[in-house]
Amino acid sequence: MPGLLIKGVPASVHRKLKRLASHHRRSMTQEALVILEEALVAAEPAGAWPAPHKGSLPLTPALLRKARKGRV
Repeated sequence: MPGLLIKGVPASVHRKLKRLASHHRRSMTQEALVILEEALVAAEPAGAWPAPHKGSLPLTPALLRKARKGRV
């Protein structure tokens, strides 16, 4: 399972996390994961992702070279 190390946590945030973890009878790691999961679910868009846009020009190496030079 991947790990995550968070450095530089402000003391006030650390105290709040510790208090919440104790209140919910969780470790600080478990509490942080619950909070992170809830925040990520809330940040998800409501619907499905839109289909990728298909432009009228095919993306070819020649077209990309022209675009880099500002000629498209």
